[in-house]
Amino acid sequence: MSVIDDVKQRVDIVEVVADCVPLQKAGRNFKALCPFHSEKNPSFFVFPDQQTWHCFGACNTGGDVFSFIMKKEGIDFGQALHLLAQRAGIVLREATETEKAKDEGTKRLFELNELASEYYHHLLLDTAVGEKARSYLDSRKITLETIKKFRLGFSPGDWEAIKKFLINKGYEQKDLFDVGLIIEKEDGGSYDRFRERLMFPIWDIKGRITGFGARALDDSQPKYINSPQTVIFDKGSNFYGIDKAKDVIRKENLAIIVEGYMDVLATHQNGWQNVVASMGTSLTERQVNILKRLTKNISLALDADIAGEEATLRSGEILARSLDRKAIPVPLWTGLVRCEGILDAEIKVIPLPSGKDPDEVIIETPKLWQSMVTQALPILEFALEVVINKVDFNKAEDKSLAIQKLLPLLYEVKDPIRQAQYVQKMAHLLKLDESTLMAVLRKMRATKGKQLIEVNHSHLFRRLASSPIEEICLALLFQYPEYRDVVQELEPEFFVYTENRELFSKWQQSQSISELKEKLDTNLLEHLNYLLNKTFPPESQKGSRQRELADCVLRLQERHSRSLEAKKEVILNLERETEGIDAELAKLEEQGIASSQRIREIFIKQSRAGKTGGS
Repeated sequence: MSVIDDVKQRVDIVEVVADCVPLQKAGRNFKALCPFHSEKNPSFFVFPDQQTWHCFGACNTGGDVFSFIMKKEGIDFGQALHLLAQRAGIVLREATETEKAKDEGTKRLFELNELASEYYHHLLLDTAVGEKARSYLDSRKITLETIKKFRLGFSPGDWEAIKKFLINKGYEQKDLFDVGLIIEKEDGGSYDRFRERLMFPIWDIKGRITGFGARALDDSQPKYINSPQTVIFDKGSNFYGIDKAKDVIRKENLAIIVEGYMDVLATHQNGWQNVVASMGTSLTERQVNILKRLTKNISLALDADIAGEEATLRSGEILARSLDRKAIPVPLWTGLVRCEGILDAEIKVIPLPSGKDPDEVIIETPKLWQSMVTQALPILEFALEVVINKVDFNKAEDKSLAIQKLLPLLYEVKDPIRQAQYVQKMAHLLKLDESTLMAVLRKMRATKGKQLIEVNHSHLFRRLASSPIEEICLALLFQYPEYRDVVQELEPEFFVYTENRELFSKWQQSQSISELKEKLDTNLLEHLNYLLNKTFPPESQKGSRQRELADCVLRLQERHSRSLEAKKEVILNLERETEGIDAELAKLEEQGIASSQRIREIFIKQSRAGKTGGS
């Protein structure tokens, strides 16, 4: 038995959830106000028999005890495993000497960055050399409270200031080079990377300083520089401000993405603490994976220039591709059913005034920023405006290019009425026949549809095993990578067990098994190796493995649809039952007989006994 299975056997999801939110009995299950979004009526349910949970409200997601802890604490699978193992009194496998050395080395780099940030912060606040940076921040209306909250700093013009300071603290030049604070010269010497710059420590979601951003205070170019790629710093895997924004993002169910450090400082200072910055880079799938654990609603507030518009369109495509989907059964005229993945998120754009950054808008006119956020445009509305404004209507190639840019976003609109409205608007703006656009859209749908698996409706809800089918699907997928295209319609949420969901999600972001292994902690790596070593009977005929994998995808889709329907039915039955009880109690109250919760419970018990022939 793996340590993951051991934890599952010893930890009860009801007890874990009850520690975080008050649960009310609801038949054999439990309900509560969802801990992940604000609501007045309970839509969050825990199912003890399956050891799962599901929110039928704004979240519309669920999973097992691991996924609950991950979402509640904003942590990854490895951290959730450690927390639950500790709760269950299970000692996780001790790391090897190599793993320990690697962990200690990484820890040392984080400690070094922490010390460097305190040094830079001291220079900014308490020394004459920091006056230039203090004046700049004052001119940008950044308060002392914000400076301290984000621990802003200043790197002096001395070529060896941070180097001398940290070496005197016991660190070696190699440590400083490994974390990106110094640059090695060809002759073997070294010098400070950051000089005469305003310093922005960059924390990750776990509250560790991974690197620094630095802004020039004169005409030096480039205006902004960052720490280089290191063992602990990857600009494409983090957001500036995520450590301070994560709880507010979850609470407000909205994340706003801006470009720069100053935008984050200004928005947070003025009460908008659900804002993070992509640090001037194009949005990556790795960054999206951070946010989608916190919210389904994302608004982009990037620069209003041409580069910013292009970045917004690219980011919109990445978000549409990377955010979670929900599966819905779509009936076909043939009597068959197709499970189709629909984007389970809202992507919007906050158009900025020309020549203005978010920090300028919010500091100069906070009410304008408020209205801009409230009136954010759906990404497709923004894309239509931006792309079509650049079309030369006398050039067929311009129209063709516009269609190529817009149709992938249009394809994601599954509501036929909304899609038809957008097609009509797009055709009008491009001066084309609607039938022309619909033909191209149908062709795109047909191409994607080749990957979808159709099944007879009568077999949609047959009983399936849970964990075995997930493991068989992943084992086939990992052992036969040439069939990758078979699982294009498979979504992470089809996997109930978080370890399988995590492996599949990380596999989607990897090009090979070796790359996948590099992304896993010890226990997930152990689970991957188990799946890679899983044996199958010899293939009876050519291509049978591909068909087996296709069947697994189908069965996982079926199970997901069936599970949701079954859980909804439980809730509907509960609502019908309580409505009847409430009516009976109302009659008693009309007669002057007050009811208590205890009386209500007795009525419910008697009602159930009657249905089963009891007395």
